[in-house]
Amino acid sequence: MKNIDLTLHYWKDGDWFVGQLVEIPGVMSQGETLEALQENIEDAYRLVLSERKQALSRQHRRAKSIPILVHA
Repeated sequence: MKNIDLTLHYWKDGDWFVGQLVEIPGVMSQGETLEALQENIEDAYRLVLSERKQALSRQHRRAKSIPILVHA
């Protein structure tokens, strides 16, 4: 699995750290520590990515994918 740089925006909500990935809408999680939040957000990212890939594959069974590089 390749590494990518993402931004975790997080805050305290009572005793919990809550956060979301800035670049990927819908990826949110929580943890009792900042380290737990980071682990949980990685799990949430992988789950959302997997679900989106499965949904795309069901929608477009004949479609193909290629990697692209976007300059920001």
